[in-house]
Amino acid sequence: KALTPEQKEKLELSREYSYLMKRRIRWITETAVLLALLICLQWVGSFVPNQLAKQLITGTFVNCVLAVAALYAGYGSSITIALISPVCAFLLGIAPNFITVLPIMVGNVCYVVLLRLIVGSGKPFWKQPVGLAAAALTKFGILYVLVVKVICGVAAGALLGQKLGNTVLLAEPMLKMLPTMFTWPQLVTALSGGIIALLITPVLRKALHK
Repeated sequence: KALTPEQKEKLELSREYSYLMKRRIRWITETAVLLALLICLQWVGSFVPNQLAKQLITGTFVNCVLAVAALYAGYGSSITIALISPVCAFLLGIAPNFITVLPIMVGNVCYVVLLRLIVGSGKPFWKQPVGLAAAALTKFGILYVLVVKVICGVAAGALLGQKLGNTVLLAEPMLKMLPTMFTWPQLVTALSGGIIALLITPVLRKALHK
């Protein structure tokens, strides 16, 4: 029996709604799984006793998950994870100071957006190292400027010893530690995490038929 125009319209709307719901469920699932993985890796990394080793190991883990989210799950998931990750790191005692959370958020978001924009999916192979280098250098540059030059530089006098509730915004030990933490280790971890992600993302796509 032929469908009436009204029935055809309802059927089309039903199919469109079903498609959108599937996409939403997939987005929620991918974001939740990647975020849970990131938190687990951050938690494992928090047990490394040496501060530099902890930063290099945990930073590589985090950037790998961020890059996988950008290359596999897309903008929405990767940006969400990029914003939540520094908060989790602070709560787990990995982020050195509350005041660094916002700069890390900015650096993470730029990292995933550039990776997705330049590398994306199905792009020529030569764009992969170019995109990774651009994303890593941009993240490194943002963190260096915001933390080393602004927080530990021009704003240090105003922030040193100040409190937000019970949290000290910038203490003397942090003022000495942050310039080291937010220089070359940030570039190393962004590059190493991105390289791992570039290697495993095609395997992940093939395994999950995406």
